[in-house]
Amino acid sequence: MATLALPGRRTLAGTRTAARGRGADAGSTGPERDTRVRRTLYVVGGTLAACVFLAPLLLAFVRAGQPGDVVVAAPDGRFFDLSAVNFRAILEQPEIWRGIVNSAVVSVTTAVLTAVLATLAGYGFAKFGFRGRSVLFGLVLVTLMVPFQAILTPLYLQMNAMGLTDSLLGLVLFYTTMNLPFGIFVMRNAFEAVPGEIEDSAHVDGAGTLRMLVSVLRPLVVPGAATAALYAFLASWTEFLGALTFLTDSTLYTLPVSLVNLQQGAYGQVDFGLLAAGSVVAMIPCVVLYVALQRYYVAGLASGSVKG
Repeated sequence: MATLALPGRRTLAGTRTAARGRGADAGSTGPERDTRVRRTLYVVGGTLAACVFLAPLLLAFVRAGQPGDVVVAAPDGRFFDLSAVNFRAILEQPEIWRGIVNSAVVSVTTAVLTAVLATLAGYGFAKFGFRGRSVLFGLVLVTLMVPFQAILTPLYLQMNAMGLTDSLLGLVLFYTTMNLPFGIFVMRNAFEAVPGEIEDSAHVDGAGTLRMLVSVLRPLVVPGAATAALYAFLASWTEFLGALTFLTDSTLYTLPVSLVNLQQGAYGQVDFGLLAAGSVVAMIPCVVLYVALQRYYVAGLASGSVKG
């Protein structure tokens, strides 16, 4: 039977079809519009956050290429007259190279020692059910809340009595002690995130405790160990007060202490252009190491946050 369609009017079937078409179009554009809005907000927010963090770094690079009198003066036409004079002056000073070598030795040794000890302690706290485990772990966390500056005097007296002042070994032990609580916290969470079925299967295959840790669990907790090592490296590379307190021999100074001694002119006037160049040189290993281990660092901090 034919449908009669009058001019200027729509049939009932045509109206329903058009309504379904509009509903389908609305349903398809709604999620797409929300996705575009979220993507735009993400890009804008990420760009603003990047500017906040990159602006000081760019200013540091600019100041490192300026003479000292331009750094302390008001901005003028010489602000963008940059040169590499400060970097050449920094790298021509032997005490800076000694400071870089001392800092590298101390920081790398501290990072490795902290990662190893934190892995062993985190494994014990996560997998061994001994009496007083929760209390002992709570005491470890309490030490995170005590700044070492508050106990610097007894620390110096103790290290001096043990003959560990004016020694890079003593500085390594000091830094390891200060960074170990955070490393233990990260490694305990990393081991607790490992499913127990993996350990049960390894026990069935005859793996002992040491073999379990080295061959079975170690590849699974690499992000946590990398996080502990990276945190210890950055903390010891940039630390100043402890190195200044425990070291009096100028040949053992680390890089932050060596940079403070960059004084020129009458009455020990500080050349801030030279100091800015030294700061840029000091930040390069930190930036490179963080970018190289970023995925491990993020995964290590997030380990143990979600349990299946």
